[in-house]
Order: sequence, then C-alpha cells, then structure tokens
Amino acid sequence: MKSSVFIRAQHILPLCLLLPVLFLLLGIFSGSQSFGWLLEADAGQAILWQIRLPRVVMAFLIGASLAWAGVLIQGVVRNPLADPGLIGVSGGAAVAAAVFVVIASSFPLPLWLQPVMAFVGGFIALFIVMRMGLSGASMHAMSFLVLAGIAINVLASALIGLLSYMASDSALRQITFWSLGSLSGANWYWNGGLAAVLIAALLYWPKRLRQLDALLLGEVEARSLGISVKTMQWRAVLWVAAMVAIAVTASGVIGFVGLISPHIARLLTGAAHQRVLPLAVMIGGCLLVAADALARTIVAPAELPIGIVTTLLGAPVFISLLLREKRRLSW
Repeated sequence: MKSSVFIRAQHILPLCLLLPVLFLLLGIFSGSQSFGWLLEADAGQAILWQIRLPRVVMAFLIGASLAWAGVLIQGVVRNPLADPGLIGVSGGAAVAAAVFVVIASSFPLPLWLQPVMAFVGGFIALFIVMRMGLSGASMHAMSFLVLAGIAINVLASALIGLLSYMASDSALRQITFWSLGSLSGANWYWNGGLAAVLIAALLYWPKRLRQLDALLLGEVEARSLGISVKTMQWRAVLWVAAMVAIAVTASGVIGFVGLISPHIARLLTGAAHQRVLPLAVMIGGCLLVAADALARTIVAPAELPIGIVTTLLGAPVFISLLLREKRRLSW
C-alpha cells in the first residue's frame, strides 16, 4: 500500500525547479551584510556578485554532486548506510589534495593537477573499500563496507595529520581548510568545473537508472536480466570518485550530505531511481545552501566551517539509520 506522504512522479520536476530557486534566494539573503546594502552600494554589489552569489551557487552544486554520489554508491552496494564520506572516498580525495598542497608549496605545480590527484586518491580509497566490503558479494557482508570505510577514514586522518606536521604555515592553513570544509574559496572557476561534471552525469546516467533498480532485487536477478553487475558497480565507482574529487578539491570534506539526501528522497517518493535521483540531487543542493546560510549567520560576523554544520545535522540521522538497520536485521 502506497504511503500518502509519497510525492507523485509528476510533482518531482516542479519541485526540482522551484525549491532550488527559493533556497538560492535564501542563501543570497543570508549573511552579515543586509541585502538592501548589497543592492545599493558599489561595495555591496561587488560582495553580491563576486563573493555571495558564487558561494551560494557552489554550495548548491557541491550538495547536488555529493547527493548524486550518495545515490550511486547506495544503489550499487544496496546499502542505505553507504556514503562517500563514511566509506572513505572523501578522506582519500582529501589526502591526495593535501599531498598536492604540500608539494606545491615547494615546487610549482599546475592547478588542474589537484582535482586529478584528488580523483585518484578517492578512487583508490573506494577501490580498497569495495574490495574489502564486497568480497563474496554477500548481503551479509554489507556491514563490512562501513567498517572498511571507517578504517580508511582513520588512515586518511593519520596521513593528513602527518602532512600537516610536514607542511609550511600556508600549506597547513589549506590542509585545515580541507579537514573542516569551507566554501570561503568559492569562485566561478570551480563552479564551472562542478557544473561540467553534473552535466556529464546528467547526460550519462538517466538511461542506466533502471539497471540500478534491477540491482535492488539482488545480483542474481540483475544478471538474469542481462546486466553486468561488476561493470555497473565500477562505472558507478568511477563517477562517485570524480564527483567527490572535485567537490573535495573545491570545498574540503563535507560529510553526511550524500547519506541524508537519498534517504529523504526515498522516504518521499519510493525506491525507484528515476524518482529518487532528481529529488535527492535537489535536496542535497538545498540542504548545503541552508547549512551554509546557517554557518554564516549563527556566529556572525564570523562563520562556522560548513563541515561542522553538516556533521551536526547528519550524525543523528546516521544514528537513526543504524538503529533502523539493526531492528531490520534482528527480525
């Protein structure tokens, strides 16, 4: 029996168009400077177009990217507890980005190499976790996925600590920036890169979402429908690594968005990925815009690192998911 709280399919597109506009306006209005001053003064105009608007757009694009990565990784491992941050992808990408910072402080390196290194680091971390957590392809092994991710995150934290010890003062500030997560470095250059990855995903994934739906039935059932499960899993891994890499390079480690957004979307619209994905992407973007607005206003004129805000919001949700999964397995 369908729940009355489910959003009908024909309502998803209007929501995905309307809510981002409302949240983007919320993000633009929020801050230590009043919106009227931003429109009237020349300095205010500069703040609006060069600082606040790029930041709000970046918040939405990063939230959408992390939510998309969350949908993919949860779909291919069939585990609602999977999240790019929890299973080590963000940690691996952050370590690689920190390595770039330390090296670049002594030797000149091209800026484009940083997201490439972050992609490689995120992919290696995800490869290790997938090999550890999916060995045997058993649903009973899914819990090992989270445990493997925790192990990778602990290792990543230790490596970042070691790099911080070795880094110069300027490099140390940048590494701290990645560890806590921040949108203070927002600019249209990064927004262009984030938008390009999302557009590429939009062109690639819609025709393959039914294959993710088939995976929900199990690997045997998916293979009986002619789906190459391993190929599907590794395609998703590459996309998750790419999305997380550019997000981490632009803003640092921002946790739990990729976990919360797909969960809320499934509660609202069911399990079909054709409905879950666009709704989760919209929720992820709006969630991070709202978190950034909160980070900029709660201790104004200073600001909290956005990674702290998302962790405070996401940790209770993760705990509730763990308890729910424990009750399900105890049945």
